[in-house]
Amino acid sequence: MSKRDFYEVLGVSKNASEDEIKKAYRKLARKYHPDVNKDDPSAEAKFKEVTEAYEVLSDQEKRARYDQFGHADPGAGFGGGAGAGGFGDFGGGFGDIFDMFFGGGGRQRGPRRGADLQYNLQISLEDAFRGIERELDIPRTEECPTCHGSGAKPGTHPQTCSVCRGTGMQEQVVNTPLGRMVNRRPCTACGGDGQIIKDPCNECRGEGKVKVRKRINVKIPAGVDTGNRIRISGGGEAGDKGAPPGDLYIVIYVQEHEFFERDGDDLFCRVPISFVQAALGDEIEVQTLDGKVKLRIPEGTQTGTSFRLRGKGMPQLNSSRHGDQHVRVVVLTPTDLTEKQKDLLRQLGDEIGVKPNEQQKTFFEKVKDAAKDALNWD
Repeated sequence: MSKRDFYEVLGVSKNASEDEIKKAYRKLARKYHPDVNKDDPSAEAKFKEVTEAYEVLSDQEKRARYDQFGHADPGAGFGGGAGAGGFGDFGGGFGDIFDMFFGGGGRQRGPRRGADLQYNLQISLEDAFRGIERELDIPRTEECPTCHGSGAKPGTHPQTCSVCRGTGMQEQVVNTPLGRMVNRRPCTACGGDGQIIKDPCNECRGEGKVKVRKRINVKIPAGVDTGNRIRISGGGEAGDKGAPPGDLYIVIYVQEHEFFERDGDDLFCRVPISFVQAALGDEIEVQTLDGKVKLRIPEGTQTGTSFRLRGKGMPQLNSSRHGDQHVRVVVLTPTDLTEKQKDLLRQLGDEIGVKPNEQQKTFFEKVKDAAKDALNWD
């Protein structure tokens, strides 16, 4: 089944900037993350799809190759292969077609490197702020401890394949309109390994690998965001018969916070203040991820006014610098007033020129409308 266009997957145009691609991925990663869509069996596949699209389009070199070749690019690490529109549609691969018509020397497939693994790790905003160390339980394959990866029973050894004589390749002479040609393919007797195991290991049944659960400690640096990846070299699946293992990629997902909104290294929050504090000014306490700080509210502050707390945002990855925290104040409208309090506010309204009538909004309605407008960020 062919893959969707990566730009379509992220919902961005082909001229999208790096920042637009990053924002689109964050939004979709939060939407489809398996940990928040446990009842949706399709969420994990969608999450992997948007992650793959982001990994290509966020890398300038990979994006350039993708824009030129699409999914058929054999050197980009994505797409290609049978059924994906690449050279794999020729059945035996482009190399086999070339060998058949031009008599190439063929190649031995040899042991394959282990597959890479991906682990999706969900952390809180506080964890992302401070950096943490987590112990993870990773299901993977490792080299069989009994046969040490050979696949053969202890005391025995794999034997050289008599069909291909250890080359891992078979030659087939075919007649074509251009003459007799040699077609080279992986040996059907040994599967291209060049060896045959007559007495397989009882523990791994000749595979040379066993399934285990590996417990590892991972350090998550301060400042990570959704979509960041941590590479654990050699932490993936075991390779075939002595080949190197793959890598493990820890993909970070930062949970949404009930008080803070994050945009890159900056944090945004809303803080309510009373009408009296807004009118007369005051000093209030504001919560940050690093504790409470004092904030001076000037006299005559309007609802929706934003204040900046420099250096109180998220730490920048691999840097000692921090973003800022933006505090937007929302003036609360007083409720359940006594008659005396209402009279006092009417007197205040008269003093400042607010006279309620059928054509004009009351003083309280103006405050309410302003407060509603302040609930949304510009």
